[in-house]
Amino acid sequence: MAPSTMKQWFIKGQEKGFEGLEFLEVPVPKVGENEVLVKLHAASLNYRDVAIAKNEYPSPLRFPFCPGSDGAGEVIEIGSKVTKFRIGDKVATLFHQGHLYGDIDSSIIPTSLGGFLDGTLRQFGVYNENGLVKTPNNLDLNESSTLSCAALTAWNALYGLKPLKPGDSVLIQGTGGVSIFALQFAKAAGATIIATTSTKEKEEALKKLGAHHTINYKEDANWGKTAKSLTSGQSGVDFVIDVAGSESLHHSIDAIRVGGIINLIGFLSGKKPQLTMELLFRGCTARGVHVGSRQQMEEMVKAIEANDIHPVIDDKVFNLESAREAYDYVWNHRQFGKVVIKISE
Repeated sequence: MAPSTMKQWFIKGQEKGFEGLEFLEVPVPKVGENEVLVKLHAASLNYRDVAIAKNEYPSPLRFPFCPGSDGAGEVIEIGSKVTKFRIGDKVATLFHQGHLYGDIDSSIIPTSLGGFLDGTLRQFGVYNENGLVKTPNNLDLNESSTLSCAALTAWNALYGLKPLKPGDSVLIQGTGGVSIFALQFAKAAGATIIATTSTKEKEEALKKLGAHHTINYKEDANWGKTAKSLTSGQSGVDFVIDVAGSESLHHSIDAIRVGGIINLIGFLSGKKPQLTMELLFRGCTARGVHVGSRQQMEEMVKAIEANDIHPVIDDKVFNLESAREAYDYVWNHRQFGKVVIKISE
């Protein structure tokens, strides 16, 4: 049974940066007939979350809201018409609550958690039963809290348009959540993995996770061409996971094979748009990846279970009260893998 009130973070607008994040006591939301009440155990942060608070997020938002899109917990109450879950089920949130299957369209965008709808940086959350997925049997709730955005985005990048095959090559950038999940999924598929990063220590960590080749992008000004040279027959990579955006796109084009897929996911190097004729001459696909559907998330959960994949979680774990510190930690790129915020035991 849930208490009458709970603690949650709240963001009214982007004017004050992280200082604009407010920690409040509010009523626990009521459950509708098709809804589920979840006691949230953990949440995890994405770069999107900190960019929203810093007024660096390029998409429209609907203020005010509880931030955070990724969370996992236990079902403690269900509506009268709920059929997908029982009390006691362990669940993770779906990023776009309205994206159940098929391609994304404009009507789905306003159903995102922690941007339009109230998110996961709170003790309890009410969600439509279609907006939740049962967590993998091999993961605890801290691990499962990392799946909603970064993991599903990586899965969609590798399987959403053209499925990754054994022997394909994948170029990932950096050591953030999407990149690490893409590495893990690519390794499970039997792909060749090329990873870029900025330090010798991170190169070694990436190799331990399964990267076949690493490139230090601070030392190699032509790392895209270097990545291409590492592929079979020097034809270029089959998939690029581009999380940086404008400053990395020309490297991604240098690396991609004719007919390959560049997945445009992040904007770590800024929001400056970049259009180039090289995409046309390369004959590749440049594809914006907007997380993924409930159907894709269920498929991803099966793959995580079958391959016993465990998310890479940063050593520094925060609690709900210290979420503002976690924002600062992610904003300054101190993490390796995912940053988790524990909400309850």
